[in-house]
Amino acid sequence: MPFLKRLLLVEWSGLAAAIVIGAVVLAFLSPNFLTEFNIYVMLRSFCVALLVGFAQMVTLGVGQMNISVGALGGLVAISFGGMMEVLGFPIILAVPLAIAIGALGGLINGLLTERTGINGFIITLATASAFTGINLGITESIPFYDMPPALVAFGENRFLAFPYLLIAPVIVAALLGLFFARTVPGRQLLAVGGNPQAADLSGISRGRVIVLAHVLSGALAAVAAVLAVAQLGSAQPTIGADWLLLSFAAPIIGGAALTGGYISVLGTTFAVILIALIENGMVLAKVDPYWVQFLLGALILAAVWLNRWRAVRTGTG
Repeated sequence: MPFLKRLLLVEWSGLAAAIVIGAVVLAFLSPNFLTEFNIYVMLRSFCVALLVGFAQMVTLGVGQMNISVGALGGLVAISFGGMMEVLGFPIILAVPLAIAIGALGGLINGLLTERTGINGFIITLATASAFTGINLGITESIPFYDMPPALVAFGENRFLAFPYLLIAPVIVAALLGLFFARTVPGRQLLAVGGNPQAADLSGISRGRVIVLAHVLSGALAAVAAVLAVAQLGSAQPTIGADWLLLSFAAPIIGGAALTGGYISVLGTTFAVILIALIENGMVLAKVDPYWVQFLLGALILAAVWLNRWRAVRTGTG
């Protein structure tokens, strides 16, 4: 029992158990679950979702919120597609430019938040509307369809059950883990989120760290947008429209503190795996997909309660 209690204090323990139990149940109920193609489908949906979760996770780490994750992702997606279809840019040039656009959007969010002193929730709510307006103004709701064959192939091809798309989120997850665990800016980001006053007394520039968090969030949303374009084979203006709930669900279910100061790359990853498992299971069971929204809301509430219980048990809340 003491071992079980210690295990429950680890933010990803319940998620790991839920994933294992869910996979076993689905394998028993549906013979199609463990097929190579079905695993490929799950992993393919996991790729974009994980990066969306990471985009919100970094702002939660500093005690902020980024409501514009999906709107910025949509703007990056159509900019990326437009660069290749209209301007004829090669993929090798369009990708870094697309990520730079995402980082620029994040920089705007960060600077507005830091210079005005207005809560990031309000700032990013406003910029989300602006990004969406620019998106629709550029495209007039018409997608860019003529994507390079190499990009489309990257979005569709796989090695056994593993899509090539999986390369990007795996690399990003490893880099984020190193960033928060081993680098000074990563530690400062969590320090500002955990105790802003103590961070100020330590000489950490709170404004600079907030701007950095938003820039990282924008860049991660941009990577997600690039993968979404590769996945769909076209640059759709609607890309990112359904990212907001997912962006909060993944890090919160993964153990992130809403007040800042603590995030978990591994926990967020497990949360996205669980969400992908739930979505896949509902498809196999032919359940109305709209119930996924209900389940995500229930999971968020359960995660917030569990995180609060852990905080009380460990004396941090």
